Amino acid sequence: MKFVPSYLKLSKNELREKADRLFEMLKECSICPRLCKVIRTNGQKGFCKVGCYPMVYSYTPHFGEEDILVGRRGSGTIFFTGCNISCVYCQNYEISQLMRGKEVDFETLADMMIELQDLGCHNINFVTPTHQIPQILKSLEVAIEKGLNIPLVYNSSGYDSTEVLKILDGIFDIYMPDIKYSNNTFAEKYSFAPNYFEIAKSAVREMYRQVGDLVVENGIALRGLIVRHLVLPKGIAGSYEVLKFISEEISTNTFINIMKQYRPLFKAYKYNEISRRIYEEELYEVVNIAKEMGFKRIYL
Repeated sequence: MKFVPSYLKLSKNELREKADRLFEMLKECSICPRLCKVIRTNGQKGFCKVGCYPMVYSYTPHFGEEDILVGRRGSGTIFFTGCNISCVYCQNYEISQLMRGKEVDFETLADMMIELQDLGCHNINFVTPTHQIPQILKSLEVAIEKGLNIPLVYNSSGYDSTEVLKILDGIFDIYMPDIKYSNNTFAEKYSFAPNYFEIAKSAVREMYRQVGDLVVENGIALRGLIVRHLVLPKGIAGSYEVLKFISEEISTNTFINIMKQYRPLFKAYKYNEISRRIYEEELYEVVNIAKEMGFKRIYL
């Protein structure tokens, strides 16, 4: 039986209502936990530096994501410009902070989704969607009319509004948040993200409530939660507490990607403690903690 994405089970009116509610939130922007309150519908820009139209850097079949997203034909990845956090070591800093990309209309973004589907991609993977989610839903309405019918992936930093995520219930089949830190002091120092751990925990609880543990069929993810955790030098990510939260409040059956690719890019050279790559023993210390906590689906 062919898998039917959640958004196709919504009526046109239900989807339109969700899109309208989110777009209304741009009038005094409360789309993310920063609550900038700028009037993005009038072109004002807050922390994320994006107005009321989608802003996209690129779209392409991507083969560098998790195997279960990539399969044989790639993950249909759309990289959005801007971000609602500002990591000093961001590997995509040209996109997230230097704002490379261009503003497009809703139909153009919809056409990107359709083109990726036509190329055979297994999913549409929205990278850094948090600050542009109203625009994505407006475009999704158009894409559905054009025949979109593959799963959607919400690929975020974890610094997401639980209120907004509740509105998104029934849209995304796959949530893929980072949980970057368990220490709020480090989160603010290196990512300018106040109260990060509390916000990310609340967001991940809501994501899991909506989609549950990851469902994989014929090697391809169809629905569920994937959590990414980037190991940082000197234990700065606070990996033990991150894993403890997931094991105790989410599930030890969570598909968790323990990421080793930290590189001291962008402004990381200004901070001696993160100005190097991680050591192999730092990575495997985190992997061993995950194993000891009983995680069954650890991805490297």
